[in-house]
Amino acid sequence: MKVVDVLKAAPAPNPHGVHASRIYDNEHAQAVHILLRPGESLKRHVTPVDVFFYVLEGEGTVEIGEERRRVGRDNLVESPAHIPHRWMNGGEKDLRVLVVKAPRPREETRIL
Repeated sequence: MKVVDVLKAAPAPNPHGVHASRIYDNEHAQAVHILLRPGESLKRHVTPVDVFFYVLEGEGTVEIGEERRRVGRDNLVESPAHIPHRWMNGGEKDLRVLVVKAPRPREETRIL
């Protein structure tokens, strides 16, 4: 059995320059834990596969295509493949989001 302590998982370098830890990665799916401190955001980008986001803690604004919405803890947000998206933390507390990509991407995310 493999158990990952998400809060202690080492972050990986990423083009967004934020704390992001790949906590699950196999041939079928990938999961990433993202921590956005107040004022931080992801760059607008496109993923080659469907993604869903589950907000673990805090509140933030998610932008998918032309839609923008403020969401908080225990909200799940779907993001279809090839649609530009990003997360922004304009609040005063940390925002933690679980990102699940399925199937596992075979090509890299494209920053816009």
